[in-house]
Amino acid sequence: MGRCLSSPPCPAAPAAPPAPDRPDATPPVVVNRLGMVMQRLPAGVFTMGRSDDVDALARRFPGVERARLEELGDEQPAHEVRLTRPFYMARHEVTVGQFRAFLAASGHVPESIADGTGAYGHDPSRAARWQAGGEVFAGRDPRWSWADPGFPQRDDHPVVNVTWNDAQAMARWLSATEGRRYRLPTEAEWEYACRAGSRGDFHTGDGAQALAGAANVFDADAAPHWPPWQAQALPVPDGHVFTAPVGSYPPNAFGLFDLHGNVWEWTADWYAEDAYAHAAADDPAGPASGRVRVRRGGSWHTWPVYARCAYRNVNSPSTRYVLVGIRLVMDADPPGPGPRPAGGP
Repeated sequence: MGRCLSSPPCPAAPAAPPAPDRPDATPPVVVNRLGMVMQRLPAGVFTMGRSDDVDALARRFPGVERARLEELGDEQPAHEVRLTRPFYMARHEVTVGQFRAFLAASGHVPESIADGTGAYGHDPSRAARWQAGGEVFAGRDPRWSWADPGFPQRDDHPVVNVTWNDAQAMARWLSATEGRRYRLPTEAEWEYACRAGSRGDFHTGDGAQALAGAANVFDADAAPHWPPWQAQALPVPDGHVFTAPVGSYPPNAFGLFDLHGNVWEWTADWYAEDAYAHAAADDPAGPASGRVRVRRGGSWHTWPVYARCAYRNVNSPSTRYVLVGIRLVMDADPPGPGPRPAGGP
C-alpha cells in the first residue's frame, strides 16, 4: 500500500507566502454547494523538493533508520518551479459529510462498494498482534468502507478509504454542477500550497518537534496502540488517536489546514522516481503515464519524517486505504453560475 504503510517549544511562525497576484493582498474565497471553502492561491515561484543530504536529514530526524532516509532520493534534485496561474485549493480535506452529500446528489457508488471487495479498517486485535512485514490494517474486506474505517468519525472528519478514481468522480460531478473546473492538484501545486512560502521540512519549521501542536500525526496519543513504532511517535499528544475534525490545528500562511497529517491526499500526477530530473520549469504536471499515483502530506498514523512537504508516497488509483483522503482544487476561471463568494447569498 505504498512505500510507507505505518506512521509512526511552540511552532515557528510560518514564513510569508509569495506576493499575491491581486492588488488587495487578500485572496478571495469561494464556497461551493457542498460547503467546501476554496481559497484562491496566487501564481508564484518556489523550490520543489529537498536540497540537503541524508546526513542533514538524519540530524533532524535522529530516530529514523538511515536506510529509510536513503530511500528518499525521489525528493531530489530540488528545483525551481513556476506556477504561472492562480488557482483555488480547498482549505480543508473533503469531509465525511461532504462525501456523503456528493454520493446522495450524484449517485456515484464508491469503488470499494462497486467492486464488492471493500476497503481497509482498523482492527484493534490485528494491531496488537502485528509483526514486521505484515499489513498493519485489516482488509481488503467488504466490512470496511468510507462509511466505516473501524474507528469513529463525525461528519467534520476527513473521509478515508476513497480511491483516486472516487476523487476524480467527485471532481467531475462538481465541475458539471458548479460550472467551474474542479480537479486534483498536481504534485507541484500541492507542494507549493503546503510550503506557503516556507522552505523547511514543514510550514512550521524543521524537525519533528516543529509539528507539536500543529498537525495530527503519529504521536503520544496513537503510540500505545502500535507499540512497535513508539520510538517514531511525536513525543507529545495531539489530542487524537485517529482522524481529527478538519481544521483542528492552525492554518499555514495560505490559510490552508491539515497539509501535514490527518489523511494522505491524492494528487493528479503519475509517479516516476526520477520525475524531478525531467520536470518542466513552468506548471509541471508529472509523467504522461505510469502505474501508481502520488499522494502527499501524511496521515494520523504517519511518522513525522513522512509528513514533510517534500515527501512523496504512492498508491494505485484503485487503492482504498484507511489513511487516504481527498483535497480538491478549482481552476481560477472567470466566475460563472454555481459557486458563491463567501458571505454572499
